[in-house]
Amino acid sequence: MLNFSSLRVGQPSGRGQQLVALWSLLLLLLGLGRPEAAHATHIRAGDIQARVDTTAPPGDPRYNPRRIFFRLTVYTDSKTPSGVLEKEVHIFFGDGTCTPENGLIPRSTDKPIPISDDTDINYFYFEHVYPSNGKFTISYIGENRNAPIRNIDGGNSISVKFYVSTTITIDPALGANHSPVLKAPPVDRGAIGQVFLHNPGAFDADGDSLSFHLRECQDVPLGVPGLSGSCLPVPQVVKNFQYPNAKSSSPNGKQVPYTGNPPSNGGGDAIFVQDRRTGQITWNAPGDAGIYNVAFVVEEWRRTGRGATKIGEVIRDMQIIVKASTNLRPAIKIPNDTCVIAGATVIGNVTATDPTAPGFDPPSPLTFTVFSGILPPATFKQTLTGPPLAKGQFVWTTDCNNVASEPYQVLFRVQDKPATGDPLIDERVWRITVVGPPPQNLQAAAGPTGTINSALLTWDRYICQTKPGTKMLIYRKEGPSTFNPGPCDTGIPAGLGYQQIGSISADLQSFKDDNGGNGLQRGKTYCYRIYAVFPLPAGGASIASKEACVSFDGRDALLTNVDVDQTSTTAGQITVRWTRPVAPLVQGPFVPPYSYRLSRTEGLTPGSFTVVYTTATLTDTVFVDQKLNTQDKQYTYKLEFLAKVKGQDYATVTPTASSVRVTGTPRGLTKSIVVSWTYNVPWDNSPAPTRIFRRPDTGGAFVEIATAPSAANGGTYTDADPSLQFDRTYCYYVQTEGRYSNYPDLLFLQKLLNKSQQQCVPLTSEPCAPVLRPVTINCDSLGRLPIFPEKDRAQSYDNRLSWTLGDTPAGCSNKNIRYFRIFSSTNETDEPVLRDSTRGLEFSYVFRNLTNNAACYQVQAVDAAGRRSPKSNKVCVDACQVFILPNIFTPNGDKANDKFRPKVSSPVKHVRFQAFNRWGVKVYEGDQDPLINWDGGGLRGESSNSTVNVSDGVYYYLAEVEFDDFKHTRRTYKGWVEIVR
Repeated sequence: MLNFSSLRVGQPSGRGQQLVALWSLLLLLLGLGRPEAAHATHIRAGDIQARVDTTAPPGDPRYNPRRIFFRLTVYTDSKTPSGVLEKEVHIFFGDGTCTPENGLIPRSTDKPIPISDDTDINYFYFEHVYPSNGKFTISYIGENRNAPIRNIDGGNSISVKFYVSTTITIDPALGANHSPVLKAPPVDRGAIGQVFLHNPGAFDADGDSLSFHLRECQDVPLGVPGLSGSCLPVPQVVKNFQYPNAKSSSPNGKQVPYTGNPPSNGGGDAIFVQDRRTGQITWNAPGDAGIYNVAFVVEEWRRTGRGATKIGEVIRDMQIIVKASTNLRPAIKIPNDTCVIAGATVIGNVTATDPTAPGFDPPSPLTFTVFSGILPPATFKQTLTGPPLAKGQFVWTTDCNNVASEPYQVLFRVQDKPATGDPLIDERVWRITVVGPPPQNLQAAAGPTGTINSALLTWDRYICQTKPGTKMLIYRKEGPSTFNPGPCDTGIPAGLGYQQIGSISADLQSFKDDNGGNGLQRGKTYCYRIYAVFPLPAGGASIASKEACVSFDGRDALLTNVDVDQTSTTAGQITVRWTRPVAPLVQGPFVPPYSYRLSRTEGLTPGSFTVVYTTATLTDTVFVDQKLNTQDKQYTYKLEFLAKVKGQDYATVTPTASSVRVTGTPRGLTKSIVVSWTYNVPWDNSPAPTRIFRRPDTGGAFVEIATAPSAANGGTYTDADPSLQFDRTYCYYVQTEGRYSNYPDLLFLQKLLNKSQQQCVPLTSEPCAPVLRPVTINCDSLGRLPIFPEKDRAQSYDNRLSWTLGDTPAGCSNKNIRYFRIFSSTNETDEPVLRDSTRGLEFSYVFRNLTNNAACYQVQAVDAAGRRSPKSNKVCVDACQVFILPNIFTPNGDKANDKFRPKVSSPVKHVRFQAFNRWGVKVYEGDQDPLINWDGGGLRGESSNSTVNVSDGVYYYLAEVEFDDFKHTRRTYKGWVEIVR
């Protein structure tokens, strides 16, 4: 457990050290003291990085996947006297444990960083074995920040704690993991009126994707002593934090012309942004000298078979030192982002210049620094320092292990060396993507004769097949393509007609395609490409191979029609037609007995088929399927041709074909009906337009009213005929026209006509959406309410809704509105759900006796025909944040003011309450009752281990309150209370 005697605060030891800590805590609670007088005020920046057990490889009995190694890095002001620097630190492991149970963590390294003569880097190494799998947040609270940091508490940062954390996920399904490594130091310098740039130089050893987000600096106000035994600190945004570009932090900040990202013509208010992909921070531009701090999150995303999963994050807190300068920032030029095939050598030439202008320092020598996870084996050598020109060359010979879906980042930084004043830098990120080489010499040939048609694919040994887990994907399409991949276009783009038919280990060199045992169709040409995909988490893919094709003579039986003749729920009728097969069946003769077998299933997706017709006559190619429910159902058919080949049973299965199904959707707002149709057929319905037919429900013949294009699986048409009338019903069907594009010379396969079922659609207008007025609550009045009853402290609320009839969307109607439906949710993110309805045409509703008034509301109108309007605008009302405590209570058992509890409180989710005597000794702590209800008893008494009542007198309290509002607002209340018995 944490205790005050374990804290390192100033120079006293023993009982004296304890009293210093206790008085510091008491003064901080009352806001009367200067806690910085007793703590080190030196921390500039820091972060925590994690990696898995490296004492043994995975699979070794000594390997423990729940043993994690950490490194805390703290950057400190080296001008601070060494006597107040932390030589050992507390760490919170995120599983309910922390130091000093396992001993405080000693400092391993203390050395200056290369960019500054006033900043030291301190390393603290430690490890922890977690009791289970799960997600854990490891954190550090530092005592305290250096000062004055302009954008933290108005410069009073000397009293603000320093907090950073790292979140890890231990999950065997995800494999081993290393947190992102941030190569570049988080202490940097900028100049007034010049663009400031900083990049953390992040690298992930596992190839996980990284994303970056700015965030506010964090604080744990009472520090380690305030946790009082708890190992789960709750951070909060530091007091009065502002981003460095804020007017209150840097009032003179204005943008200057800049051609980088984001570009600017200058003149607007200063901006402070971070690129989500590269992590590049751009401040355009500082307007005032001083020290600034900001934090950012590096999120780690792992690609799995289920998509991308966030598995961790590193929060880094960094410092920027801005000064007035007569030195101009240097300018660096790097290569354009590039892509290479594994095995190639990447060469990047980098140059930089140090500009000058009247009144500014002359050009000075320049020094390059390069940060990247691929250094080594990659190398960088500076060949010239300038002026006028600095040069350097980056060289990296890639290999198959470097293939990844995400680019590698190389951060180039150049720093000048002025004769006087502080150096400045420029930096750019070069992104290098490594892809796999294309498989070579793909060949496709027909399989052996006397069997079903198959294609045998072969190719050369793949040069990157040694990377474990690499797969070769096999793709096929009908007919050749003109696809020609670019130098780094991996895989096969969607929309080219290719379908994946196989996936095999990359160390294999052949694949047999027999269409899943059904055989490839005669009369078609099949073309193939293959490419490699590499294992996650790094992933990546190769360029596709060249295309290889094979053709088969003859023609299989083909379905040509699935035509709905009758629409009925019981007497529906569909006519199915097909063609005869044409020899040769395979590369040899087929002989009797042969027959057709026709099967049917419901719906578009082929499921369990039922045989509906068989015939042994080759000329019998029509079947009328009767007694169907064509009104409500769509049907799909499968045709098989059975014969003998060399004495063996043989069957070919044609591609399935469905009926055409039409649906109609009324659009009362525009007095129109949207007619849609769907199908799944092996022929192509897109070359010829689909014909749309309509008749009114009063009877008469169907009349063709329009044509519309069809796509691969259907089409749509909006019938907006001015003659359409409300409260009438209109019936539709469509007729598609398709063709088999593989047989252009066969005319009977070029005009395949198929009708849908008939669908009748009532056309009705829609009610207008109501307009919900804002719901207001006066939080100030809550503080003036009388004291809650002694036995029932709950406050109840009434939320009153009111609304008017609206006029949207266009074309809606407010005629015949009968009542309104009321929807609500308890937060802003959930969709409001139906709670109640008005009893008639009422325009208000009251939610009564609510224990929490935080809610969101919507209203919906319903007309006499039961038609519902769109929902109204969403209106949300949040809970107040009121928490008023008394200054006296009398726990004497008379049931009047016996307990210390809020006089007035808006809805509260959680309260952690602590009381201290005048010596700073904690006498009571509770966190189970949101209304406190302290009866004057002590945790262990004031000076013994027995549970006794505390003495009468004045006590100082700290109440950490989490309100039950949308944002779960947290506030800390400090004060005093007198106990009188």
